[in-house]
Amino acid sequence: MASQIHIIRHAESVHNVSKDFSQLDPSLTPLGFEQAAKLDQTFPHSPRVGIIITSPLRRAIQTTLAAFPNVLDKRYFDPSSGYGIENGASLVIDPDLQERSALRCDTGSDRETLEKAFPGLNFHGLGEVWPAKEGIFSADDEAVHERARRVRRSLLDLNEQLNDKEKRDVVIVTHGVFMKFLTEEPEIDLPKAGWKSYTVRNDKVHGLMLVPIGANI
Repeated sequence: MASQIHIIRHAESVHNVSKDFSQLDPSLTPLGFEQAAKLDQTFPHSPRVGIIITSPLRRAIQTTLAAFPNVLDKRYFDPSSGYGIENGASLVIDPDLQERSALRCDTGSDRETLEKAFPGLNFHGLGEVWPAKEGIFSADDEAVHERARRVRRSLLDLNEQLNDKEKRDVVIVTHGVFMKFLTEEPEIDLPKAGWKSYTVRNDKVHGLMLVPIGANI
């Protein structure tokens, strides 16, 4: 069976409730942590997951760690927590997955702050521009479309690398607006901590695209 791509929307965060969009990189609410933790029991594809790729925004990282303590490799967690498994899934922090807007709530914390908050994670891939909302990370439509194309290209490469492995699926943890660009589905509106599954395809007719599981394309 080919690799599947499971796109997850982050769980409820503080600004989703307060509507205070001026708060920098807000965390999950208590309900948000509960929503994320429930994925440990309700997400049915965990045994097949080899890689999890998350937005660097705090709410996405928190969703990832709360949802997959029995999927991710143990190196990402405090050794005393009991979380993580031997030879578990890899975790990649990808700034291309950040939310679209330049509001403070959709702007990430600086690398030093993130490293202190999540000491088990590797933030080297953030690059020198992070967390500025400029260039490829600006809120401009063209830039966001290009970020989405870059993610789809990377997923195609991962599909080829993982296709013959037991753990061949990829999880993407991202945001409500950016996933519209990523999936090229303007109407997609997943609930908090909701997911939708795809395959990645590159053909002469449609080009590089994510195809919903069960779609006849």
